[in-house]
This record gives sequence, C-alpha cells and structure tokens, in this order.
Amino acid sequence: MADRPPNILLLMPDQHRADILGCAGDPVIRTPNIDRLASEGLRYEDVHCQGPLCMPARASFLTERYVRDHGVFENGWDTPSDLPTFLHSLQAVGYHTACIGKMHLWVHGRRGADGRRTNDARDRADLMRVYGFDEPIETVGKLASVNINTEYSDHLASRGLLETYRSFVQKRTYGPGAEHLPNSATGSIPLPAEDYIDAWHGDRVVRWIEERDGDQPWFLWVGFPGPHDPWDAPAEFVDLYRDVAMPTPGTLRRPDIPEAGPFRDFIEFFLWVHSSSETLSDDRIEDIRRHYYADITVIDQAVGKIRDALARKGLDENTWIIYTSDHGEMMGEHRMLMKMVFYDQATRVPLIIRPPGGAEATVVPGLVEHMDVSATIRGLAGAAGHETFEGRDLLTEGESPTRPVVYSENYGFAMVRSASHKLVFHEDSLEASQLFDLNEDPTEDRNLLEDPEARDVLEELVETRVRPFLANGRRKPGPGVFERGDRRG
Repeated sequence: MADRPPNILLLMPDQHRADILGCAGDPVIRTPNIDRLASEGLRYEDVHCQGPLCMPARASFLTERYVRDHGVFENGWDTPSDLPTFLHSLQAVGYHTACIGKMHLWVHGRRGADGRRTNDARDRADLMRVYGFDEPIETVGKLASVNINTEYSDHLASRGLLETYRSFVQKRTYGPGAEHLPNSATGSIPLPAEDYIDAWHGDRVVRWIEERDGDQPWFLWVGFPGPHDPWDAPAEFVDLYRDVAMPTPGTLRRPDIPEAGPFRDFIEFFLWVHSSSETLSDDRIEDIRRHYYADITVIDQAVGKIRDALARKGLDENTWIIYTSDHGEMMGEHRMLMKMVFYDQATRVPLIIRPPGGAEATVVPGLVEHMDVSATIRGLAGAAGHETFEGRDLLTEGESPTRPVVYSENYGFAMVRSASHKLVFHEDSLEASQLFDLNEDPTEDRNLLEDPEARDVLEELVETRVRPFLANGRRKPGPGVFERGDRRG
C-alpha cells in the first residue's frame, strides 16, 4: 500500500462560505467531522474562487485558468471542451477519475451554446468524459433537479417522493410571478431526512467506496448540491439551531448604486434577481441562516460517513481528503443573499487538506486562488501540468504557496484583491466600480473611488494589476445578460 500512489478525495459542496465552520471560528455551526479534517491537516484561511458563480468558478477549477481565458463568465455556456484540464493530467499518470454529484460544467435548465436542452444528466456523460472523467455519476443542483433527471431523481421516484420534491422546489426557482416564492423563503422539504439531497449524496459516495476494488489509484470529485438555496434543510436539523442565537452579519449596509453605467446595471440585476431586496428583514436573515447552517450540518454528517467508509476499506492511510467549495454566500451581509458580487463572503471559500494518516493541525495565512487546489491535486498524483495552466501547487516545498493578489470574475466584472485593498472593475472598459481599504474597512462599507487620498492606490492597481491581467483581452462566447437585456441571468 505504501508504494501505491495515493487516492485523492475532493469534497466540494455548493456555496459553502469560508467562515461558517467550527474550525474557522463560527460559534454556532455544528461541523465536528469537517473540523476533525482540519485538526488532522492544513486549513487555508484566505482562499478566493476565480468566479463567485457556479459555472465560472467550476470551469476555472477544472481548467486551471482564469475566467477571461475560458470564457464562461455567466451560467450560460458549457465549459469549452477544447481546453486541457487537470483531470487529463491525472489520467496520464494512471488515475481512475470519477465524480459523484453536482459538477455544473455544462448549462443546466436552459439551452447551452450548442442549442441542446438536457433533460437527463446522463445524456451528457460523453461530454464529461471529454473533460476527463472516466466515471461520471453526475447529478445537478436543487433547482435544476426540477427538470433534469439523475440517479437522485430515480431514487426519489422509487420511493414515491419525486412529485413531492419537485412541487416543493418548483415554487422556489428564480423568477417573478405569483407561482414563485422569493429566494428568502425558508421551509423544510417534506422528505425523510435520509432522502434529503445532501444525505443521499453522502450515502452514494459511501456505496462507491465500498464497491471500489482493484489497485488503480483513484480521484473522486464529490459535488454536494447544498448548502445552496433553496433554504430547505430537514426539520430535525433545523431544530438543532431553533433556540440558538444565530450569528448576525458584520454589516447590513447596502452598496452604493451609481446613477448610470455598467456597475449600476450589475448591482440592480443582482438585487432584483437574487437578494429579495423587498423582504430581507433581520428576522428573515436569521431564519435563512438557521436553515443554511442546518444544511451544512447534514453535509458534515455525510463527511463523517464517508470517512468511516474509507476506514472500513483500509483506505484511510492512503487517501488525501480535500474539503472546499465552489464559491461563497452573502448570507445577509450587506443585506444580500447569494453570490455574484465581489465581497469576501462571496469569493472566499473553505480549504482543508488532510494527508493520509493525518498530520499536525496547521493554519496557513495568505492569499490563495482556488485553481491552486487543482494544481495541488496534480502534485499529489505526480502529474505534470499543461503550459496553459496557471495554478500553483500549495504543497511544493521551498516555495511560498500564497500570492500577492488574487482575481475573481463574472458577468463581465472582476476583482483584484491584495492583502490590503480590493478593486472591482468592468473588464471591457476597465472602469473602476469599487475600491476598499481592507485594513481600515474590513466590512467593505466605504467605497473609496471618489476619495482623493486613495487616488494613488487606485492608479497603482489599475496600471500594475488590471491592465496586465487583461492585456490580451478576454474570451467571450456570446453576449452577456446586460448586452442581451435579459434579466433572467
């Protein structure tokens, strides 16, 4: 076993914010199994996704490239199939590559760039193999599962629960109209807890581990659909937080909205579609947090079951376990929900790396980009990268794993963030939208764009970071939301 290359297990829930973990200091959240991973490995404190939205983030993670290069700047285009991925590198050194759960690398719910509307995730198995998955066991998120069949919908159908599930979630899909609840709505889904989407995914991974035989090393990417909205965690898990004083947002100040320009369109679109701006009261935020925390606890319980399965199979001593997420969640900060914006709560993600057999608990400060995790996975497997890859192996000895700045992009806007400042800008015009001094204003309440004392910082960031970053332009597979005038996103 010692001479065999290690297995690598990647656990990636959807929309799990970096600071809502016991090991990250949250006083309320119940995450004993994830905390145990941190107590036996490395926890990185300041990791930022390459896009605060599902498909931009995941396409960057897969290809180890910025959004400007792969072009998936909204959830409207499939990840290009002509780009090298870190999975190809793993395959080249003999790894069996598999996934279970939500990957969201192709368009869900609407027609993709190729004109296809997919009603069953298994119909895209060939595309997933092109991306580098030998064994795609793919599902979709909660909202997309209303219309797209997967193994999970098959399970619900076999239990006579599919119609109940889809009727509940359908009312919580995005869009105006009497048939839709605002996305601030809470309510436990009327399913037994063991049939809840994140619990099922944990059990499916356990079954995969138990059935896996042979000596070929494997990489398994697990995509939990939660804690992404709707806020629907099982009642027995919500009850764990029922009489608890939930942590409150660090700030409730909404962003300043310009009178005109692309950033005004961006913020107004975000507030209109995703932040329930008319209904997001303090009480609503507290109850949403209660359900969000409950879903994370469901996932934590699943992580414990997965660890137990590895131990039963004798794989604990030869498996790296990585816990992260695709992007964060505002969860009431600035009186907002969801992601897409460039506040730290939306771009920061958790990252825990637990080596085989465990190690001394270590907290690693400093800025890290999410695609560095993909490069690290390659390093664990002894796999070389492609010349286009921009990830950095976080475990390479003798080199600093951290970066002077990190970038994140979606909807044609981008963020460059250093340890002290953050600048948000429009990628086509390079027009600055927000500038924050993170030392003086850690809650990002005071936009310094009009402050003459911040002029030198702004100019330095634009000249040394923004212009070089976009010197070769950006890939655009088609017009975006604002160019189409389509507020559905």
